[in-house]
Amino acid sequence: MIEPAYRVPSARIRFSLICVGLGLFIFVVGAKPNWFGWDRSKAVGFIQIAVFLVGLALICAGGFVGLSALWGKQQRSIIADIGLRLIGTGYVIAVFTGMADVFGMGSQALPKIPYFGPWHAGGVLIGQFVIAIGFLMLIPYHYHSNKVQE
Repeated sequence: MIEPAYRVPSARIRFSLICVGLGLFIFVVGAKPNWFGWDRSKAVGFIQIAVFLVGLALICAGGFVGLSALWGKQQRSIIADIGLRLIGTGYVIAVFTGMADVFGMGSQALPKIPYFGPWHAGGVLIGQFVIAIGFLMLIPYHYHSNKVQE
């Protein structure tokens, strides 16, 4: 039996999975509260947008902790560092497009009720896509390629 060069810290992975699972639950509660019978209005308001953005933040943080643990004691590659920055950039895109009306950049300036419309949803999806690309870049592919070559 071949011993691995580095053991992945299971506590960090466990924390990561709990954080991502909790974030996914909070994200779904914010995005689709009617799945749980908690929807009180037909419009998507400020609280609902804030809740799913908090869930997205937990997903990003948990994913970063888990994927960073897979790198172990090795230094991350430049691609992985760019991926880390893409995760943060994607989250900023999602926050600013989701909260555009609250920040005064949307079609419903305050004091009107914030409106989460198709442009906002598209911006949040673009942010999530950038986050997903960042996660893919953060994966340590060199471990798998070294095992295949042996």
